[in-house]
Amino acid sequence: MTTIGVLGAGQAGTTFSRAAAAAGYDIVIANTRGPHTLHGLVEQLGPRVRAATADEAAAAADIAFLAFPYAPDHVLPAKELAGKIVIDNNNYMVWRDGHYPEVDSGGATIQELRQRQLPGSTIVKAFSHIQFHGRVPLRVPSDAQPALIRLARPNGAPDRKALVVSSDSSEAVDFVTRLYDDLGFDTVDNSPLAESWRSSPGTPMWAASVDGQSQRQLAESLRRAVR
Repeated sequence: MTTIGVLGAGQAGTTFSRAAAAAGYDIVIANTRGPHTLHGLVEQLGPRVRAATADEAAAAADIAFLAFPYAPDHVLPAKELAGKIVIDNNNYMVWRDGHYPEVDSGGATIQELRQRQLPGSTIVKAFSHIQFHGRVPLRVPSDAQPALIRLARPNGAPDRKALVVSSDSSEAVDFVTRLYDDLGFDTVDNSPLAESWRSSPGTPMWAASVDGQSQRQLAESLRRAVR
């Protein structure tokens, strides 16, 4: 059984943990305030989820999920994450993060900067354009569900949506493809990390991210992206 260490217990980390646990994954979740602050959340998420410190979650993980924005001064559990696939769902948002000149100039993507923070790990950009909150505006009661839950469909469903994955590692892409399938989504491979800008805010695929796109539609939107 795969254990996923989720670093970050905000909206993204909590929703991802809920979906992955329901799909049969074991989750060790951590935040910056300590595991004692997560007791209520763990009870809500069920028996497959437990709380730990960030170092403990990283050490226990087969795979890690980073659920917080990139910052150059972050000190991450690099030793505990060495040799592991690390899913990064972060997007570069200037209004929130400020400017990173290397990203602005096209010299690197935000995931490539994250890879430098964790040189011993394998970074993969995934879950970066699926909403972890309810739809706005609401149209029907089910829209209150996070899109990661609301848009999930069984394999072969005619209205199944696809999600993007980008990595420099085929092993990481293969893992995320299986994870997406388990959670109810098809995959479009947009590798390597240098191409991950194609799934950033402001690109054609982003405009359709609220309600998702089919595999064919998503691949076409990525192709049309202009840097």
